[in-house]
Amino acid sequence: MAKYLITWKIDQAKIPLDPKQRGEGWGFLLSMVKQDIEKKLTTDWGAFVGEASGYSVLEGSEVEVMKALQRYVPYCVFKVHPIATVRQVEEMLEALAG
Repeated sequence: MAKYLITWKIDQAKIPLDPKQRGEGWGFLLSMVKQDIEKKLTTDWGAFVGEASGYSVLEGSEVEVMKALQRYVPYCVFKVHPIATVRQVEEMLEALAG
């Protein structure tokens, strides 16, 4: 199963000015995050203090990750980084050594 480090950022144009509406929007997005954690697709999640951005670690196939992230569009923008394990890096090093 592949692992991905995802940085996310809330689209500032989508953030309501009214604090109550802003809180409701955050609550809605956070409920989706909790669902992904319950499904064990998201293994770690955090928000950067004082920012409308953060990170997630997801484990799954490319299609599972793409489907999960599309749930947050158009409110979030993502950068997705596939993660190599220690063993995968060792395999690459072994291939270099011949």
